[in-house]
Amino acid sequence: FVLFQKVLEQLCQERHKFGVKSELFDGLKKGTTVVEFSSPNIAKKFHAGHLRSTIIGNFIANLKESLGNNVIRVNYLGDWGMQFGLLGAGFQLFGCQEKLKNNPLQHLFDVYVQVNKEAENNEVIGQAAREFFRQLEQQEHQAVLLWKQFREITVEEYQQVYKRLGVHFDIYSGESFHQQQAQEVVQQLQRQGLLKTTEKGTGVVDLSSAGDMSSYSTVLRSDGTSLYITRSVDLAAAIDRKERYNFDEMIYVTDKSQGIHFQQLFQILLAMGHSWAERCQHVPFGLVQGMKTRLGEVVFLEDVLDEARGRMLRNMSQSKTTKEMVYPEDTAEKVGISALIVQDFKGPLGSDYKFDWDRILQAQGDTGVFLQYTHARLCRLRLFSGVCTVLANGMKILGITPVKKM
Repeated sequence: FVLFQKVLEQLCQERHKFGVKSELFDGLKKGTTVVEFSSPNIAKKFHAGHLRSTIIGNFIANLKESLGNNVIRVNYLGDWGMQFGLLGAGFQLFGCQEKLKNNPLQHLFDVYVQVNKEAENNEVIGQAAREFFRQLEQQEHQAVLLWKQFREITVEEYQQVYKRLGVHFDIYSGESFHQQQAQEVVQQLQRQGLLKTTEKGTGVVDLSSAGDMSSYSTVLRSDGTSLYITRSVDLAAAIDRKERYNFDEMIYVTDKSQGIHFQQLFQILLAMGHSWAERCQHVPFGLVQGMKTRLGEVVFLEDVLDEARGRMLRNMSQSKTTKEMVYPEDTAEKVGISALIVQDFKGPLGSDYKFDWDRILQAQGDTGVFLQYTHARLCRLRLFSGVCTVLANGMKILGITPVKKM
């Protein structure tokens, strides 16, 4: 105990020698880091599947910021494509502005489900969807007005969820921002002789080392007019960010299924002469399996956060060691979210893991609940105030809001 006390005293007296202020970081190059993460689709409630990208991306951004980097947090929304033609046509048939005002994303979700079901047996709806998206591409006023309404209410709803998670973004971007630039990228690929045509008529970029088309990435569909949206728009977005922010590194945080997409994206950028693509990185992660609430299968992240808070509140009320609190719901929310975050970081990043409420909310072991309990207990002991501060700073980098009483 005496030895431990001396270590703590040294830590408090010479704290400039430890952590991010340590001389180990003196030679670390600081610069501008762009981190793209979360990236849900507009006109849909925040799906629980986007939780991992949000948690991991937020941690990377916090860590880079704590090391002195200028961090730009980008939420690159899925806000373009034929699905919005279907949603626009569906809203014109089944939508209600009053319901959209009262419960916007739930109503849009209901409309989308209904129009998809109707479109299976009704070609007229498919034609209406294509017509609405054509109007959107041609920037016709009514179609654009409706699309903007969908986008704005979605971002407002998402910001409420992000607030609960303690996450913020500097930029809400999206596929819609880069449609014109994507056309220019295709033209540039043609001028550089990088765009080739396959026997099927599709426009591709040859990525094979031997130049024999054994490996390629599709950029244009066979009609030569309709862009393969994800590839060309992502190229345009990357080029635009470099011109706009002159970043030193850019990090994309998505699930591992997109690994090939980003590998090809970086290869095409390098082939176009953008050497900075070597400083772009994809951080892949595994999937969460079996995430459910008491009501059954989870679709929306709000359900998960509510469930975590509710379960934690019940656990706290049943525990004999729980301290009396002014706002127990607020503490339960913070501890419940801590449990979700710590669970996400426990295993290898690239591995899938099975979601288990009982294991996640355990009060002992390597859990977010025990981490919060340890912090709260240290806060009550004056001797450990220095350790408490260090622990709290580490928790904040993880994206966890520390509680002082529980």
